Amino acid sequence: MEVTSDVALLTKAKRRLRRSAHEQRNLLTDRAQRSARIQTLIESLTVYREAQALHCYLAIRSEVETRPLIGAALAAGKAVACPFVDAQGLVQHSWLASIAPTSFTHDALGLPQPNQLRPAYAGEWQLTLVPLLAFDRAGYRLGYGKGYYDRILATTQGLALGLAFACQEVTVVPREAHDRPLDLIVTEAEVIWV
Repeated sequence: MEVTSDVALLTKAKRRLRRSAHEQRNLLTDRAQRSARIQTLIESLTVYREAQALHCYLAIRSEVETRPLIGAALAAGKAVACPFVDAQGLVQHSWLASIAPTSFTHDALGLPQPNQLRPAYAGEWQLTLVPLLAFDRAGYRLGYGKGYYDRILATTQGLALGLAFACQEVTVVPREAHDRPLDLIVTEAEVIWV
């Protein structure tokens, strides 16, 4: 599928793909092992090893689990920021001091956010780790449809790294002109450089 301007057609295609991709991901019974393999591959990357600071989501539902990766990054002396949605529905970022469960509360939607907020700003990290529902080999991703990561990536200068299970790959992700491809995607099977 090419970049399209037919909003209704695009919206329908994305909705259908989101549902299918979410179902595929939910069928995985060994997500912890697959997530651990993804972490191993990420930690082997030069771009990760050289990054002094990174931005990483806190996994929810059936996403690639990130807490062990965040814990290892903090233990290695890296600064780690995470996103959260404030009371006004705006995406904010906070540096993490710990990944311990007691370091987090949950917002009205059940999403984790740090207890102690230490503001972080785009440009302060070299690597952004991004969740997704589906991806293609051109580096395009399909998220949940709220545009949070579209806004984050639009203001970030460093590399954007998508975390996914191999079953989330599709031939082509429906996209719009403003969509930005990721720089690389890491699955349990491989590292895909775009």
